[in-house]
Amino acid sequence: MSLNLFGKLASVAAIALGVSACVDVNIDVAVTSTTTARATMTQVMTADLYAMVKMGEESGESSEAGFCDEGTLTENADGTATCTMVEEGPFASLDMGSGEGGMSFTDIGNGLVRVALPTVAMKKELGADEEMDEETKQMVLAFFEGHSITLTISGAEVTDTNMTRAADGKSASQVIPMLDLINGTVDLPDELFAVVRAP
Repeated sequence: MSLNLFGKLASVAAIALGVSACVDVNIDVAVTSTTTARATMTQVMTADLYAMVKMGEESGESSEAGFCDEGTLTENADGTATCTMVEEGPFASLDMGSGEGGMSFTDIGNGLVRVALPTVAMKKELGADEEMDEETKQMVLAFFEGHSITLTISGAEVTDTNMTRAADGKSASQVIPMLDLINGTVDLPDELFAVVRAP
């Protein structure tokens, strides 16, 4: 399981619509130089859902990919489970920057890098444009209620962004409620971006 952003979000959203849906997703992109970055994706699965998933995996009944087959799994004291995946290197080698709709990294000179994420693909991955019957829609809404995707972009300094800049000026973030994506009510620009000064 790579850090391809939309591939991962599709997995989160679509695998049985109840196996991987009840998770919060945090994507942290840290620009480490004018040519490299470190991407960390963290997913937290609710305790009741993780217990069901674990039981299914241990019994061998599930043929689907496991919750954290390619990341580092941490079973928390409260019963929740955290999956962490880290990818680091040149912009071109990051899976999350490859393919249509992926995150882009642009060196704009003077030690500044523009990191941008198109949002149209995100809406499509979570089924915002799909027609569904009322029963299916209610099930989906229940799975996604209270869960969100948080994108954070950081560096030595954020010089420009359309996201929320942190008090220390070193990062910018956007919290996207999954239900708003599903309902088509999320108010997002065509892309989320931050211009950051490389360390």
